[in-house]
Amino acid sequence: MNHFEIRYATEKDVALILEFIRGIAEYEKMSDEVVATEELLQEWIFEKKKAEVIFAVEDGVEVGFALFFHNFSTFVGRAGLYLEDLFVKVEHRGKGYGKALLKELARIAVERGCGRMDWVCLDWNQPSIDFYRSLGAVPMDEWTIYRLTGDTLKAVAE
Repeated sequence: MNHFEIRYATEKDVALILEFIRGIAEYEKMSDEVVATEELLQEWIFEKKKAEVIFAVEDGVEVGFALFFHNFSTFVGRAGLYLEDLFVKVEHRGKGYGKALLKELARIAVERGCGRMDWVCLDWNQPSIDFYRSLGAVPMDEWTIYRLTGDTLKAVAE
């Protein structure tokens, strides 16, 4: 790494955040599912403060990002840090940026008194699985994620 830093996103970074979201969606073969817009990100990240973003920056260029927010564990009795997305641009992988972002998230979680840090990973993403396991992360194989979206979510809400 040359000159490296991690910085929090500001409102001026909304377009860049969306660029990273589209990058991870392309990598995960889910580009058609991205409906986020700059306006939505501005509202939910910066106005409603429902998520936070940090960037890995090398020589003034953002090479990776992480979007996270707090959840709550009833069993632990305190907040946790939930990592929604971690993405390092392909041409910058293998240089330690992903690890630096995860270490910073762990530092933030500890600093804020969080009881744990959680995230999900696609089953086919073996490079990420290997990376997370190398850090000591353990898969929660006995848990299944359920989701309601769109019309189904609206129908349940009625």
